[in-house]
Amino acid sequence: MLALTTDQIVSFLGLFWWPFCRLMGAFALMPMLGSSYTPVTVRILLAASISGILVPVLPAMPHIDPLSIQGVLVAGEQMLVGAMMALFVNMLIVTMTMIGAMMAMQMGLAMAMMNDPSSGSSNPIIGQWLLIYAILLFLSLDGHLVSIGIMVDSFHLWPVGSGVLGLPLMSLVSKFGWMFASAFMVALPVIIAMLLVNITFGVLSRAAPSLNVFALGFPMSMLMGLFCVLFSFSGLPSRYSDFCIEALQSMQNFIGGS
Repeated sequence: MLALTTDQIVSFLGLFWWPFCRLMGAFALMPMLGSSYTPVTVRILLAASISGILVPVLPAMPHIDPLSIQGVLVAGEQMLVGAMMALFVNMLIVTMTMIGAMMAMQMGLAMAMMNDPSSGSSNPIIGQWLLIYAILLFLSLDGHLVSIGIMVDSFHLWPVGSGVLGLPLMSLVSKFGWMFASAFMVALPVIIAMLLVNITFGVLSRAAPSLNVFALGFPMSMLMGLFCVLFSFSGLPSRYSDFCIEALQSMQNFIGGS
């Protein structure tokens, strides 16, 4: 007859429960998986499946009762660690939305909003277009596999029970500035081109006040903006791949990798 002690049951549950908590925290903010379009059941089953596969290769887990108060605190800590790691990838996708918002604002399409049921917010339609483009390009570059691989390595680099305060939290905060700077860098040529167009129509309105500059300038600004967006796509994939490498590298450095 098979007899299991309480310590053995707690150790067995810990091998599965702590990786499951960290993965669930990551999947809550991970692009595609963190969207409301993805059912919670799918996220739970995916996290449980990956946790079950990782059990033989994970390091020894701390002997903590998952049902105790300390176990609840450690579970919350693991979900927070996973969420902070996934935030690097999430900021990568948000950068593309900001690029589209900056372009749309200069083109006069800021009022062309599209409601996003997944987040409950409204974004310019060009921002939504670039968001879909960024997600598809991220999948084509196998970014989702690399990010899950970093999550697996995190159990060796930052073992369960190491806490949260020891993580380089300032590097995570500094990534918000990187997100704005990256979006502005990509959208800067479009901003400058549209600024020159607006200056040209301003000079034209002063030189020939009889012309209806509003009737002529708005369609021309929109047409020029669409050409600028088209030209921006020539170098956008290479820039986006650099952003992916930097974001994933920062994600690994966050938990002590190199």
